Amino acid sequence: MCPFHSLYIRSSLNGLRRTKPASVAAATAPLLHRFGSRRGLIIQTLAEMVKLERLTDLDSGIVELKLDRPEAKNAIGNAMLQGLQNALKTIGNDSSTNVVVISSSVPRVFCAGADLKERKLMTTSEVRQFVNSLRSTFLSLEFLSVPTIAVIEGAALGGGLELALSCDLRVCGEESTFSLPETGLAIIPGAGGSQRLPRIVGRSAAKELIFTGRRINGKEALSMGSIGNKDGEASNRHRYRAGHVFGTQSGGRML
Repeated sequence: MCPFHSLYIRSSLNGLRRTKPASVAAATAPLLHRFGSRRGLIIQTLAEMVKLERLTDLDSGIVELKLDRPEAKNAIGNAMLQGLQNALKTIGNDSSTNVVVISSSVPRVFCAGADLKERKLMTTSEVRQFVNSLRSTFLSLEFLSVPTIAVIEGAALGGGLELALSCDLRVCGEESTFSLPETGLAIIPGAGGSQRLPRIVGRSAAKELIFTGRRINGKEALSMGSIGNKDGEASNRHRYRAGHVFGTQSGGRML
């Protein structure tokens, strides 16, 4: 398992979510390769940078939230943030959703964090408002009533890592890299990373990563406990494996 805990049931502010023991046991056991399910229609496009797609057949109940801003390596600006907010509202209002998988349509990158080019054009008050909105959006993700899984292939930096930390589970590909580089910009992780990372990997390891801004790979993330699974086929196998177990065997939404 990879340190940004892929089979880790999030310990959030309101405690561990309740789930059926059978579903957790099933997730950790060898699973049948039943990943031939067809994708459904894209049910909504949000700001053209965030897309929701409902899977069908064996994976019915699974919704993929895809980040799709290739020109900026999925950096989060105001438009993309609005797309994330709208997507989470849509998911929260859809009782047929059993699990959410967050992934990237952009090769070799999950999310490069906040859009610093856009931030340079903001006033001090606008930056504060943006960071507060980003933090509240990740809280909304954290408190969704269904399991959330971040599938990370490539770089998850700054706000991108904070996005992954807001999910219940994390899986990564072999080429994945992680860092919180904010201290190099004379700032600190502002969207919850300084709180969630210590809860997952411990205070000492979290301080080292935050203070130095050091970049780690999937293997080291796995050893720290921040990722729950590392595999070269993260997008093809673990996404559907974890999604299938929690989406179709857990008996519905988690409380």
